[in-house]
Amino acid sequence: MPPKSLPLPAKPPKPYFFYGHRRPSQNRPVVYGGLFSNRQILKTPQNPPPPASSFDLLKWDLHHPSHSSSPSSIHDPHRNPKLSPIARFILYAFRKNQYTWGPPVVFELNKLRRVTTPLVAEVLKVQNDPVLASKFFHWAGKQKGFKHNFASYNALAYCLNRNGRFRAADQLPELMDSQGKRPTEKQFEILIRMHADKNRGQRVYYVYQKMKTFGIKPRVFLYNRVMDALVKTGYLDLALSVYDDFRGDGLVEESITFMILIKGLCKMGRIEEMLEVLGRMRNKLCKPDVFAYTAMVRILVSEGNLDGALHVWKEMERDGIEPDVMAYVTLVAGLCKGGRVQKGYEFFREMKKKGILIERATYGVLIEGFVKDGKVGFACDLLKDLIDSGYRADLGIYNSLIEGLCDVRRVDRAYKLFQVTVQEGLEPEFATVNPILMAFAEMGRMDDFCKLLEQMQKLGFSVIDDLSKFFLFVVGKEERTVMAVQVFSELKMKGYNSVPIYNILMEALCKTGKVKQALSLFQEVKDLNFKPDSSTYSIAIICYVEDEDIKEACVCHNKIIEMSCVPSVDAYYSLAKGLCKIREIDASIMLVRDCLGNVTSGPMTFKYALTILLACKLGAEKVMEVLNEMVQDGLPLDNIICSAIIYGMCKYVTIEEARKVFANLRSRKLLTEANTIVYDEILIEHMEKKAAGLVLSGLKFFGLESKLKAKGSTLLSR
Repeated sequence: MPPKSLPLPAKPPKPYFFYGHRRPSQNRPVVYGGLFSNRQILKTPQNPPPPASSFDLLKWDLHHPSHSSSPSSIHDPHRNPKLSPIARFILYAFRKNQYTWGPPVVFELNKLRRVTTPLVAEVLKVQNDPVLASKFFHWAGKQKGFKHNFASYNALAYCLNRNGRFRAADQLPELMDSQGKRPTEKQFEILIRMHADKNRGQRVYYVYQKMKTFGIKPRVFLYNRVMDALVKTGYLDLALSVYDDFRGDGLVEESITFMILIKGLCKMGRIEEMLEVLGRMRNKLCKPDVFAYTAMVRILVSEGNLDGALHVWKEMERDGIEPDVMAYVTLVAGLCKGGRVQKGYEFFREMKKKGILIERATYGVLIEGFVKDGKVGFACDLLKDLIDSGYRADLGIYNSLIEGLCDVRRVDRAYKLFQVTVQEGLEPEFATVNPILMAFAEMGRMDDFCKLLEQMQKLGFSVIDDLSKFFLFVVGKEERTVMAVQVFSELKMKGYNSVPIYNILMEALCKTGKVKQALSLFQEVKDLNFKPDSSTYSIAIICYVEDEDIKEACVCHNKIIEMSCVPSVDAYYSLAKGLCKIREIDASIMLVRDCLGNVTSGPMTFKYALTILLACKLGAEKVMEVLNEMVQDGLPLDNIICSAIIYGMCKYVTIEEARKVFANLRSRKLLTEANTIVYDEILIEHMEKKAAGLVLSGLKFFGLESKLKAKGSTLLSR
């Protein structure tokens, strides 16, 4: 049934003739006394509106459902109040038939006397099914005496593009031409605008080329739109070819035309060509203003072309253009971030001479640049200048200065700056105290280190978590691992220890080859009654494998499984290699399968190992094809791959096939002769194990165990 109409606004009561008293109801008025009287309608009880909650900008979330429109009001075209009744009827016919075109839909539409072109456009504007919209469009065109107009063609183009069928939308000019409606510039403009908004530069150029085939010459505005879309998507050469067509058509450039080309040339670093276009702009039109020059400088700075930015600055001075604060800030920030802070400081002094208001962000960029350049004294002078100018330094500026002072071993001054941040209520963070902690650790001032930790705890820092970040930062360089262990040995005596810190130090020691020391920390974790997590056991697995204690590594693996966790990929790989080394091929292959089943991206060696297992069913030639692919990918031939060959050949084919593979690897010098002999022994040993297992299974299946035991055989007890 059609949707209900909206309620009409209430009208003032009018007198009407009394026909008798009626029973009260919501929809039938009640009349009291007299020949004429005013009607009274029973009022339905209305729930009071919920109290409006106070709006808090800090808690406002754009994506929260309470602050966004309901999906039905946006995506449901049937509730659009601007639709005409006949358009609602057509959409209802679509919905009634599950948005599938067919005879039932045509039957409903044939109930209408005629569907007009404005009605077709109205339906297509709200339709979100491109297939249904296309079929409705073609059905409407088959009506007797019906011809689509530009509005209906444009509505179909918008519908197709809105639903991701932009390639089909590009074919509308041909459709219009075949139906006797010559496309105009407006149709191509719509297609170009749709592609430009979605950054589809090549499609913009495709539509532009099609526009030329139809003999339509774009206006200056449309030329600018095409060139701008090509420049933004990185197709500068195509934009220059379009500009050649622009000049060939005898059109006169606008300022925006030159600026589009200049920005594109700046972005690609083609300074000479940019200056040529700039000179043409001066001769034909006008000099660029300060905003145009600022845009050029910004693009060159963002691309890291500082020499080009300075060249453009000289051109601006040559034209007599006075740079504004935005131009100065853009250039100074680019120079400081590009490592040319001294040049940026010269422009900063020029700003001060001209009396330009300098923002705090400009001071911050300069201070950060001087600190990176090792000129902490200049940075401190800038801080004083900042405060004298009436600004209050932010936390980022203090963080840069603290880091710079600690780098030059002026840790006491850095600590004073930290105290200033506390006094000014700037809420210092870990980045503020980390350089001070690092300096105290390197200088061996552990008493000051612990005092700072106590102060951090009073300020509300999560000291244990921040210590984890500190040790992670320290072991970032291998040469500082010993210092990290020494610092931790003193901190743990004062209760500053946790499992994450142990994990960080164990992993760092393992990477530097100090496996025994890492295992001693692992034992210390267990002795202190800490609860090791999966990361602790994963690191311990790697350490035990390096120490050739595969049994303990397997125990750690089982602990992780008991915790319903998954070992790390490195732990899987290390343990699989260790098992292959002690010739436990079945266990290693099971571990490979377990890893690929539990992690999202396992080692490529494991993936090739499983591929080899499947290739073993097809013989030695297929296995060698997989090995060739693996070698081309740059993966080494390790014992996991060789174990997979042995496992697969013993399970699916024969020993001879496996020997063919190893002989081929030996001939290609991928295996040494000694390794070939070792793998041949492992192959025979593994086949013997498989054969013995089959014999024992057969004896158990046929119930011969009791007879063997009665004769004193101990075969089954092994």
